Amino acid sequence: MLHVHDLSVTSPTHTLLTGVSFELSAGERVGIVGASGAGKSQLVGAVLGLTPPGLIVSGSVQIEGTEVVGARPGVWRPLRGRATALVAQDPGTALDPLTRVGRQVALPLRAQGVARAGARDRARALLAEVGLPDADRRFPSQLSGGQRQRVALAMALAGAPRLLVADEPTSALDPTVQADVLDLLDRVTTEGALLLVTHDLAVATRLCTRLLVLAEGRLVADGPVAQVLADPLLADVVAASRELAVHR
Repeated sequence: MLHVHDLSVTSPTHTLLTGVSFELSAGERVGIVGASGAGKSQLVGAVLGLTPPGLIVSGSVQIEGTEVVGARPGVWRPLRGRATALVAQDPGTALDPLTRVGRQVALPLRAQGVARAGARDRARALLAEVGLPDADRRFPSQLSGGQRQRVALAMALAGAPRLLVADEPTSALDPTVQADVLDLLDRVTTEGALLLVTHDLAVATRLCTRLLVLAEGRLVADGPVAQVLADPLLADVVAASRELAVHR
């Protein structure tokens, strides 16, 4: 599903990520954890071709056998939405405030050639699946933060992606709403693969069976959740991640 080898991200003055290698198979749920500034979001951006301008990505990322480091839009087009999709930390960056949410959820389907009526009906079904059965005519400003995150998840699921990447999808939510969104993520990823970025070890433990631990831009551990958390050599890194979760 995903093969990452010797992946690095650099700016003109800093190395943000260096020498990261791992694989993710179909059906796996893998968490990426680490302290603030460890390189978690840089890793996601590099894997999904979303690195900001001015940064240089080197190494290899293959999604279902297709090399995507430095790939042109034509290479990414058949992968986005179908092979992989992103649920961002802030749904405000993913939603158009001037467009009704039903239309926004339908847009990925229309881009895949689904007829207007079929895309509309599928969008309504997806919104109902994420617990928003009557939201298709509403604007993002008419929804709470948790509801907007559910819309972002519905958009990501529209193309039935085989790999769902969630970049701290619950960090801005209160505990009750967070629990609901985690239940939803658990339910919708029973068949596909999940790559979850989180500062919260409790969230990673709940959803994932394997952890990747980043520290200062390097991958310092990759293994089953219980094994990683029990490793005394990782105590400082794990403690830093726990402290970040408490402060947030």
